[in-house]
Amino acid sequence: MNAPLEATETTLHDQVRDEGFAFVHGDDMRRLFEHTHAMSDWPAFAASWNALEPDTYLAATGRFRRRRHAVYASRAGHIERQPHQAHFQTLAYNTLQGDIARWFEPVLPEIADSASMHAILDYCREFFGSLSPEIAHWHIEVHQFRIEATAGAAGEPTPEGSHRDGVDYVLVLLVDRENIASGTTTIHAPDGRSLGEFTLARPFDAALIHDPRVFHGVTPVTPLDPALASHRDVLVVTFRHA
Repeated sequence: MNAPLEATETTLHDQVRDEGFAFVHGDDMRRLFEHTHAMSDWPAFAASWNALEPDTYLAATGRFRRRRHAVYASRAGHIERQPHQAHFQTLAYNTLQGDIARWFEPVLPEIADSASMHAILDYCREFFGSLSPEIAHWHIEVHQFRIEATAGAAGEPTPEGSHRDGVDYVLVLLVDRENIASGTTTIHAPDGRSLGEFTLARPFDAALIHDPRVFHGVTPVTPLDPALASHRDVLVVTFRHA
């Protein structure tokens, strides 16, 4: 773990600036989010992961996950949802599915415009903006992911392996974890050296990542009890200089 017992805006800023990443315990992360908006609708926000649609692009490679996607823009401190559009990464950043315009089902409007979503996005805008104050216009993408695991097939949160996303900053936020073992987040230097690892185990546990500096990945997940359903739900938010 590289985070203090109680994370503050200053300590997290210093960690991401100096080390390229920070792990944030859930209680601290929620407290920081709620400096901008109350998150009283969190139960409905978290429940929306039950309505994700299959990632048909990944299914074509013999793997399985569910997801939804949304795009926002931030200009002059104001965040506005954009028309639904494709998600695109180059092969340099995603060797498994790069150079493909991937169209995913959109985040449901009531979730995309919810108080919880805006609390998360506004916090990220303020935090990442403090690290890069020269950037006035951000392209923001939001991904809801559900990774499912069965007795016969481990779930792969990052099937492309340890990677960068090709953006400036990334938030990975745990929403729910049910009957899941492993799923350890690993952070590596570009030369492959291990810089840290931690497990997002409780709701609001999070990682803040400076994407150009470090690679990140997550180990495969397996069910604790093979007879029961299992899933790992995360929200991934990326900020890129537009």
